[in-house]
Amino acid sequence: MINLSILLIIPLVTAVLVMLCQNNAQVRMTALLGSIAQLGYSSFMMFDYISQRATGNTAQMLYQQQYSWFSRLNIEYYVGVDGISVAMIMLTAVVVMAGILISWNISKWTKEFFFLIVLLSLGAYGFFISLDLFTMFFFLEVAVIPKFLLIGIWGSGKKEYSAMKLALMLMGGSALVLIGLLGLYFNSDMGQGVHTFNLLAISKMHIPIESQRIIFPLMFAGFGVFTAIFPFHTWAPDGHSSAPTAASMFLAGISMKLGGYGCLRVAAFLMPEAAHQYSWIIILVSTIAIIYGAFATLMQTDLKYINAYSSVSHCGFVIFGIGMLTKTSINGAVMQMVSHGLMTALFFAAIGMIYERTHTRQIAQLGGLLKTIPFIITVFVIAGLCSLGLPGLSGFVAEMTVFMGSWQNPDCYYRIATVLACASIVVTAVYILRAVGSTGMGPIKNADFLTFKDASWNEKLASATLIICILAIGMAPFWLTNLISPDTQIIMDNISRVAIGK
Repeated sequence: MINLSILLIIPLVTAVLVMLCQNNAQVRMTALLGSIAQLGYSSFMMFDYISQRATGNTAQMLYQQQYSWFSRLNIEYYVGVDGISVAMIMLTAVVVMAGILISWNISKWTKEFFFLIVLLSLGAYGFFISLDLFTMFFFLEVAVIPKFLLIGIWGSGKKEYSAMKLALMLMGGSALVLIGLLGLYFNSDMGQGVHTFNLLAISKMHIPIESQRIIFPLMFAGFGVFTAIFPFHTWAPDGHSSAPTAASMFLAGISMKLGGYGCLRVAAFLMPEAAHQYSWIIILVSTIAIIYGAFATLMQTDLKYINAYSSVSHCGFVIFGIGMLTKTSINGAVMQMVSHGLMTALFFAAIGMIYERTHTRQIAQLGGLLKTIPFIITVFVIAGLCSLGLPGLSGFVAEMTVFMGSWQNPDCYYRIATVLACASIVVTAVYILRAVGSTGMGPIKNADFLTFKDASWNEKLASATLIICILAIGMAPFWLTNLISPDTQIIMDNISRVAIGK
């Protein structure tokens, strides 16, 4: 029997053991074994979940645990998962293990670094399994301070500025989310003046439309800050560019998905009437994010800034798919969250490996690296091709699903937005091919490049893990769509009832 609390216990125990280690070698091995345990248990849970569904278990959420936490306010430790949660948990486990492997050579305050990385995974797991909104908010906050410290201590460039900017903007987003959660709480009526944070209970209630009009934009904007939605995206480029490689992988690969998950699971699911009313604004903002992010990336000369601004564009597809409010587009939004998490983690890993050897991220100073570090540049090329949507890789499957679902919305406004979003692919191809070509191809611009060693065992293992997952989605997406489709259908049923006035 799966116990979801073990997903929290494993990183918690790992973090404690890391702090008890006597030397850096023990720290690294403890963190790695802990991440392997996370991935192993997450994989076991996913296969058991698929088996449970195949044998006819139709419960909305599986593996539920419910304990009173603060009875006076009806706050509970209430956890459970559906297919969407399982996909996000698997993404977290893969990215965390890859991040720890990529950080193998960290020598500055090694113990504290790995402690904070493991703590970030604890917050992500708790967020994705929570069915109590207050508990979900608690785990959302767990991840903010470690991000600030990772960038401020182990970062580069304007690290203090970037760390402060990221922390303040994410805390601002959290404040909006908290106000929205309190609004939902006081508009939930369990009878006799009792209110609840129970997500499933609230989903069966009808929040007054007047309240929805106020709460929904607060919630969507609050979670949108985490997913770097325009115009609240400015923390992402600075944060990513200054963060150490593993922190960049986590920020773009997992942290930005917390926002998309919250927009879908909380805002759209619990307030479907407001979702319909604000849909045109969501599409406008996400279309701007997609196009602006693509053209802003085109202007960048730093590899990390290229990936950071492209993440603004790619995460715009997540919000775009949610805002379209069709079954296929929401499926695509979830697939884009998983695909972008893997792809951008691989991209940042490759950039980190290049920077560790060349000590520069400026495209103009790089060139000919395919001759000296062929494995690393091959990884860089694969990440780039996934980003521009090459068939056979996860990026193509996810974005095409979003586009197909978006076109199902017959309104002319939404179809124009779909065409504009599709057009961004051309810009993406330009900046990706330029970055890949200038970095890996051509003459070697620095004689020191000839002395570089290619990827080490840990870098190869991290890269291979992410590439296998990207190919697994790109070559055979049916397993992911089968995993998430029943649960996106539940969300759509709630939205559709509103649309037809039931």
